[in-house]
Amino acid sequence: MLFFLVSFFPFLILLFKFLPLQPMPSWASEVTLLSNLFWKEFLYSLVKSLRNCSLLSARILSISSSMSSKRRCAPRVEIEEESVDMSVLDLPELALECILGKLSPAGLCNMAAVSSSLRDRCRSDHLWERHMKEKWGRVIGGVAYRDWQLYSASRKDSLGGVVGSTKQKKWIGAFSCVWPLSWLKSRIESSSKPSNPLPDDSIMSWYLSLESGKFWFPAQVYNREHGHVGFMLSCYDAEISYDHHTDTFHARYPPHGRRTIVIEEGVQWDRIRAPPVDTPAHDLHISDCLNDLHPGDHIEIQWRRNKEFPYGWWYGVVGHLESCDGNEHFCHCHNSVLVLLYQTIYC
Repeated sequence: MLFFLVSFFPFLILLFKFLPLQPMPSWASEVTLLSNLFWKEFLYSLVKSLRNCSLLSARILSISSSMSSKRRCAPRVEIEEESVDMSVLDLPELALECILGKLSPAGLCNMAAVSSSLRDRCRSDHLWERHMKEKWGRVIGGVAYRDWQLYSASRKDSLGGVVGSTKQKKWIGAFSCVWPLSWLKSRIESSSKPSNPLPDDSIMSWYLSLESGKFWFPAQVYNREHGHVGFMLSCYDAEISYDHHTDTFHARYPPHGRRTIVIEEGVQWDRIRAPPVDTPAHDLHISDCLNDLHPGDHIEIQWRRNKEFPYGWWYGVVGHLESCDGNEHFCHCHNSVLVLLYQTIYC
């Protein structure tokens, strides 16, 4: 067909060239009939090829759409399977309590910031009791707990007084009938109240106050004032606070004699203990175990230089009386009202 077109178009050019110059030859009508047949055949073949192409394209589109639908079905199942996420709160109660019980204090604080439900759980006293015993149990006593209760109560009173001044409330209340000022009053009152505050009497609050060093609590310090020679083998009452930067304590000793309050820094953990008795530093402790003492027992006794000084607890060993030969089978020192004590005191 292409060869025929190439050979036919030059003939048409020659034909149109001779038309205005001379009349058409006798064979021109045959050529015209031949060209009409050609164009009819050409148009028929063109329409047939276009129809075949449209059928082929429709089949291709149907195949591609079916394949794409099959491909989409598989990821849908995967997406539905992956979309089933499980939250921590969906765990059973016992499993969640076990997980929270394994967290450190820092982990509980971070978990408490996730949601309101976890916040209430992570602030529970039973979760913080273990951390209190592990870190602070050796240096915290009953006196420290009572002081903490007084400290938390004073904080509540101070926070209650700071919520709003009387003058400010009167000034706002005088113009409360005006809408903008009443709205401002509600905004001020709502902003002054902290959202979801940590209860002051909770163990978590007590732990964080000890950790931050804001709370000074009573304890006893061995060999006070960096092991001064005058305080060797002794233990004195003091108020201490924790320094989390150095993992040591600051000790504040009560004044004695002409000396004012002495503050010692860098006190290590092994030099601190909880007070064994609740007796104040300037009072004499009445013991009820003197009848149970025997030679060789290691004890502590109270001693002070004079009435202006606080008592300190000094280490000593019970010895035999002068009338005893030291034979344990014939010793009657424990029946005497006198006790011989071997100790070293530096005055």
